[in-house]
Amino acid sequence: MDSKFNMKGKIAIVTGGGGVLGSAMAFSLAKQGVITVIIGRNIDKLQATVNQIITAGGEAIYMQCDVLNTDNLESVKKSVLEKYGQLDILINAAGGNMPGATISPEQAIFDLQLDALQSVIDLNIIGTILPSKVFSEIFAKQKSGIIINISSTSAQNPLSRVVGYSASKAAIENFTKWLAVELAGKYGDGIRVNAIAPGFFIGEQNKNLLLNPNGELTARGEKIIAHTPMKRFGNPQDLEGALLFLASDLSIFITGIVIPVDGGFAATSI
Repeated sequence: MDSKFNMKGKIAIVTGGGGVLGSAMAFSLAKQGVITVIIGRNIDKLQATVNQIITAGGEAIYMQCDVLNTDNLESVKKSVLEKYGQLDILINAAGGNMPGATISPEQAIFDLQLDALQSVIDLNIIGTILPSKVFSEIFAKQKSGIIINISSTSAQNPLSRVVGYSASKAAIENFTKWLAVELAGKYGDGIRVNAIAPGFFIGEQNKNLLLNPNGELTARGEKIIAHTPMKRFGNPQDLEGALLFLASDLSIFITGIVIPVDGGFAATSI
């Protein structure tokens, strides 16, 4: 195995590790021998991800944690350092959307629910910044570490209806670039910060938006597929290549970038 790709024995934290994409990324890391610490709020989902990894021969544990709670994050940091003595990778996969922060075809900007908008902004932006703030202190002391944030194809091409989500993911890309410069400039080239921008993947939050109960595409789903050159939605496993590239030393001289994994959606125009 190329030494630049060898990640066996490294320690990773995956926030939102009980979600569809977060759990898939945790599994991908574990397959490469990475000891994976999965954090989130839903214990049942966290346990399910850990069980999947252990059954496949990997090593993983979970810790219940709210990424918007600094005390929770500090507790995780303390536990990880006590148990493993180091941290090598942080995947900020916690995030999401909610109906009140979107605008249906029958609505206008005036109908936007500000409390829902605030919740989406907090989860996506603060839920990435706070873990980065807490765990990058370890990286600064080690002079090494990798942070991978999760953006979206909607960051560069704002999608109709999902105003809160699109705006917050655009902020994630800005923060990724800022943090890449901040950490490498102050603590050396051993610390890298990049992001992955998934296209359309079917999850709990968007399933009803994209698929009818019978599994056929909704009108919006049809528009998205028509705009996607590969003519399909993404599978969680499709993130693996970009993830392992950024999480390993194959990308040793790369920081501050965003890799789209979207079937060509962002490259398509009329």
